[in-house]
Amino acid sequence: QVQLVESGGGLVQAGGSLRLSCASSGRTFGTYAMGWFRQGLGKEREFVAAISYGGRSTYYAGSVKDRFTISRDNAKNTLFLQMNSLKPEDTAVYSCAADATKRHLDSNNYYDTSYEYWGQGTQVTVSS
Repeated sequence: QVQLVESGGGLVQAGGSLRLSCASSGRTFGTYAMGWFRQGLGKEREFVAAISYGGRSTYYAGSVKDRFTISRDNAKNTLFLQMNSLKPEDTAVYSCAADATKRHLDSNNYYDTSYEYWGQGTQVTVSS
């Protein structure tokens, strides 16, 4: 079992930055891949970024590449999402998720069905 709790969301002006955190407990954090997803109001949940168990491999959605950075601190059982140059279209509830079945990333990690455990989400609102 894995428990995930996000924090760091809030209201920011366009062009600003936020850093999201996802605290994990339960199974040893450094043994599985992790991801971030987001869901805007009235929209489908969409992939944002993913990271392998050791942090060496990362995937990004095209819409956030070069603006967002996913990272993890396995010693502190925490996943991060650094978001820079934020845009109004980044407004959404951001959730972290654990793919506890594997350490390395593959093409399935772009899809929410690959993840077994989810946090409750944190709201990010970007004003124009």
